[in-house]
Amino acid sequence: MQPLIEYWFNLNRRQLLRSAAAGGLAFLGGTALQQLLAADQPGAASGGRPGLPGLPHFAPKARRVIYLYMEGAPSQLDTWDYKPNLAEKFDVDLPPSVRGTQRLTGMTSGQARLPIAPTMFNFTRHPNAENGLWVSDLLKRTGAMAHELCLVRSMTTEQINHGPGITFMQTGHQIPGRPAVGAWLSYGLGSESHDLPSFVVMISQGRGQMQALFSHLWGAGFLPGEHQGVQFRAASDPVLFLNDPPGMRRDDRRKVLDLIGELNRRQADRNGDSEVLARIAQYEMAYRLQASVPELTDFGSETEDTLDLYGPDVRKPGTFAYNCLLARRMAERGVRFIQLYHRGWDHHGSVPRDLPLQCEDVDQAQAALLADLRRRGLLDETLVVWGSEFGRTVYCQGNLTRMQYGRDHHPRCFSVWLAGGGIQRGISFGQTDEFSYNVAENPVNAHDLHATMLHCLGIDHQRFTHKSQGLDFRLSGVEPARVLQEILA
Repeated sequence: MQPLIEYWFNLNRRQLLRSAAAGGLAFLGGTALQQLLAADQPGAASGGRPGLPGLPHFAPKARRVIYLYMEGAPSQLDTWDYKPNLAEKFDVDLPPSVRGTQRLTGMTSGQARLPIAPTMFNFTRHPNAENGLWVSDLLKRTGAMAHELCLVRSMTTEQINHGPGITFMQTGHQIPGRPAVGAWLSYGLGSESHDLPSFVVMISQGRGQMQALFSHLWGAGFLPGEHQGVQFRAASDPVLFLNDPPGMRRDDRRKVLDLIGELNRRQADRNGDSEVLARIAQYEMAYRLQASVPELTDFGSETEDTLDLYGPDVRKPGTFAYNCLLARRMAERGVRFIQLYHRGWDHHGSVPRDLPLQCEDVDQAQAALLADLRRRGLLDETLVVWGSEFGRTVYCQGNLTRMQYGRDHHPRCFSVWLAGGGIQRGISFGQTDEFSYNVAENPVNAHDLHATMLHCLGIDHQRFTHKSQGLDFRLSGVEPARVLQEILA
């Protein structure tokens, strides 16, 4: 009895439709049944893989996402949240009324004082955005693109440590095991590319303290395994073993994969295991990557003007600049979700030294990405998101008077920005208090951000669910989440 129960539990949609066809479910109609079966086949759509029936729910503004994730949590006070009046409070203890009952991490809970550390960096007001957007001079090139940005200053989270904080921002849940945002979009909307994965991950190394990154951040969770992110290596050879072994011709490889695929399909028909179908899809994608990746990573077709736009590091595989240009090339080729992680933003004791270096790594490249997408007509259909897991404290960690200080984790407020498909240009949203310690206006959490991202892609987050272990899960969680209508174009 147990094997039979497991069989029916694992029965997937394709098998159900085949069984229905064999059993003669006349009410479906032969033509309708054939259409359902055809839609469920990988690569059924011209040039890509179809998504779920009925998606998108409404006309999307964006077709894809590029998510620039600053792993480690940049200080909002030194980048985006301009607080000039804090200068007069230098080395004054943070008032207890501002902190309230907030818990501190073990890194500053033992400090005798919590002295306020105003930013030591200059800010410039960029009049090309609504009301003139103040941006740190550490991000001067990005600031010059303020007319494209929607800056959200009022992000907030409950996670105070990196592991659960990053996991929450990437999957909507602080405990590992849920699908990443990119996996959800691959599952729901499919792929526009026949030759590249629908969800690609790239990682660049920064010049500050690093936090670990784990594959669950781009995993598929309870979704079929084919939707997990494909990590490109930070090297000149981003995907290993692209070439066939010596003595094997391309048509021989095709015959081998056809035979393996047929054996896997028979196995899937017998046991109803969806992971076997995912294995078939991954073999096929690997075959197509052999031809598509070398062309994708060959920048020979790029003009010198374009390469100069991204900066000198664009020629170095694995750098943030290289990955930004690669992201634009992926966007052109139909990759649905492109995730860039830049590590090294965990500045507990090194804000004066390391923050300028981190900003130097990303400033020119991310500004170039926006400009390049705009001039190629891609930005209006590409949603670009920049953010991290939380913010940084206004009080210092370390020796403030010697300028050897950092900032501790701060979940109560931080900044993200969005640009492109479906988002208003040149605006800011939300406010923090005078200490950049608490949200004063329009709080936004990760589920709100996810709901808004889905909306830009034509998805109603409340209707986009997947049943697992008897429960209907969704990216935006069970708590009320709202689409940020105020920032939509």
